[in-house]
Amino acid sequence: MTSLKIHDIETAPTEAKPLLENSKKAYGMIPGLHGVLASSPQILKAYQIIHELFTQSSFNEEELTVVWQTINVEHACHYCVPAHTGIAKMMKIDDAITEALRNETPLESSKLEALRTMTLTIVRNRGNVSQADLDTFYAAGYEEKHVLDIILGLSQKTISNYTNHIANTPVDASFEKFAWSKENVNS
Repeated sequence: MTSLKIHDIETAPTEAKPLLENSKKAYGMIPGLHGVLASSPQILKAYQIIHELFTQSSFNEEELTVVWQTINVEHACHYCVPAHTGIAKMMKIDDAITEALRNETPLESSKLEALRTMTLTIVRNRGNVSQADLDTFYAAGYEEKHVLDIILGLSQKTISNYTNHIANTPVDASFEKFAWSKENVNS
């Protein structure tokens, strides 16, 4: 099992201290992921900027949740699935959406299911999608900008999911009640 240091404001490199202070202001705590990322102030800053840009993308809160959680589950991120379950609750996302995403079952909304499917297609095929995939996605009501916004969300989730795998980041106490593992879904 691997692990990386989890910084607080006192132990973080100088350049990371204001970034962690921003995290504390935004979340009322320093998420463990941010503490790990603080070892490289550049990646912490990149993560925060990409997160902000993705939340300002063309997606509404349900769609943001679908992209985030689809990628988290596909990457089997023990940290991000519970965190985004809690975030979805804070955003007042329907629990049925969250449970379907966590359990890898189709979403009731055909439009959200098309988003989940396209997100999976992009992740699983490393961006190699067919024109038929795009046409199906567009027929559900999405546009080219949405394809690109999925890639933006994927860049954020790649930073967090891969970091959490390497760091074995403990789930923050506020999200422990939403614990999740891929093995429980597939058993």
